[in-house]
Amino acid sequence: MQSFIETVVKALVRFPDQATVTPVERHGATLYELRLEPSDVGRVVGKSGKTINALRSVLLTGSAKKGVRCSLEIIEDKPKS
Repeated sequence: MQSFIETVVKALVRFPDQATVTPVERHGATLYELRLEPSDVGRVVGKSGKTINALRSVLLTGSAKKGVRCSLEIIEDKPKS
């Protein structure tokens, strides 16, 4: 699942080298934390959230077929001051 998310996200963004996907195990489910260049967040979210919601839907369907639970969150790091 992680490689699928990375492939799709890196195809959408301007700075693919800075896009990272980190799996975190929580309560029997895997949360994929997506970190992006701040200017790329809008490209992944899409108009009215359609792109990120479509990506989450595909992730949920694929993980359900494998019998696991997964979710995807965009993590926005605080800007350094």
